[in-house]
Amino acid sequence: MRMKQPRSIARLALLSGLAIAFIGFVALGVWQLERRVWKLDLIQRVESRIHAPPIAAPWPAAWPSITAAHDEYRHVEVLGRYLPEADTRVQAVTAIGAGDWLLTPLQRRDGSIVLINRGFVAPDWVPDPPSASAATSDIRVTGLLRLTEPGGGFLRNNVPAEDRWYSRDVQAIAAAHGLQRVAPYFIDADAAEHDRNAAGSGADGPVGGLTVVRFRNQHLQYALTWIALALMVVAGVWRVLREDRRRVHSYTRSADVGRDGSRQD
Repeated sequence: MRMKQPRSIARLALLSGLAIAFIGFVALGVWQLERRVWKLDLIQRVESRIHAPPIAAPWPAAWPSITAAHDEYRHVEVLGRYLPEADTRVQAVTAIGAGDWLLTPLQRRDGSIVLINRGFVAPDWVPDPPSASAATSDIRVTGLLRLTEPGGGFLRNNVPAEDRWYSRDVQAIAAAHGLQRVAPYFIDADAAEHDRNAAGSGADGPVGGLTVVRFRNQHLQYALTWIALALMVVAGVWRVLREDRRRVHSYTRSADVGRDGSRQD
């Protein structure tokens, strides 16, 4: 009767672990491919929002339902008057250099307030005194709706008490200036020359229209990485099975030689 060499518990455990790893890597690869489809759809939707004609910025009744997926980067417009006494500068690094974003509250006719990122200003920029008409006349601002950026940026926390800001944290900025009924979003203003002139902000700034819309989309690379790992697991299983087969074959040959020798005796 031919004897068979049983596989050790360690071998079975190794093969089981490799099988689990294979399933896990394949699942992760498929998930990344699904994420890629989602990201491409998101990019397409955002691009359509950016280039669409402006619509009215959300009024207070709609504020609780605002979400990043549905509203961020919408091209919106708002009408109101600036409150330049509550200007806030937020550290910025842009394509034209380092400086600050200039955020100015804009009060709508119903009394609600929307923070407007009027654009980039140099560190030594000084605004012109606002004209009398600018203080009393409504101004129309168009731009991209952006959600608040709580906490800070550039690996630094905002310091409201010292008027040092590293992110456009709407709630914190509003609280620092004692503003009420402030929208949970801000608007990155378009590069509108009439806006800059009407606000009395000088010929050299603020410079709007510098919003950078960038989405990381490395899901295909991640998917290929997981699939490659799955293939490496397959290669590992093949090597283990080949080694097992070689051992069994060698063991069988030894057993056959032993039986043949017995018969010769």
